[in-house]
Amino acid sequence: MAIETVTKTLSGPLALFRQHARAYAYLNLMAYGLVVAGMVLGVLRPELNAMLTGSMDESGETGLVVSLLARPWLFALVILGVNLGKVALGFITLPSMIVPFAGIPVFAYWVLTTGIVLAPVDHLTAMTLIPHSVTMVIELQAYVLLLLGAYVLGLAWIRPASVGVTARRRAWVRGLRLFGWMWVPALVLFVVGAVYEAYSLRYFLPLLINS
Repeated sequence: MAIETVTKTLSGPLALFRQHARAYAYLNLMAYGLVVAGMVLGVLRPELNAMLTGSMDESGETGLVVSLLARPWLFALVILGVNLGKVALGFITLPSMIVPFAGIPVFAYWVLTTGIVLAPVDHLTAMTLIPHSVTMVIELQAYVLLLLGAYVLGLAWIRPASVGVTARRRAWVRGLRLFGWMWVPALVLFVVGAVYEAYSLRYFLPLLINS
């Protein structure tokens, strides 16, 4: 019974991968390409990195991260909450439910600025990138899954025939259901990424810095 449940749960996302393989490849290229472009831009224009990290310091984000490092389990919960609430819902899902494909450019801007923040402009950030590169691979893949869901929803909205109906309202509902399927594997990756990020920054990063 458990195997049948897992198979049924994965069948939805796998079907979307096969149907929209090209879009999935392009979304991967965009997500990983923009974060790398942001890091390059941050190295070439360190004032941009300083401006963004400075705003994080002023908003208290940096202080919050430092205060949570001693409690990695709580840090992981905070990371998960930010990834789900701010980015996955706020930047990708909700905009895409209002305007077709809107979550894709919003996310593109966010991931570019994130790359600028992560740019290895000094020894500490360079060392941080070693364990954090794994985090980026995991979490960006989770976002790409949701971007594919946003793409499928937008496509259903403007071309109802893509989901086998003619009415736009029914197409939106069906597209939203397909979007929801993408949340299943994405949520798993978000949990794995949050746990790895919290514990790697707490235990692995100090070893690199002090070596």
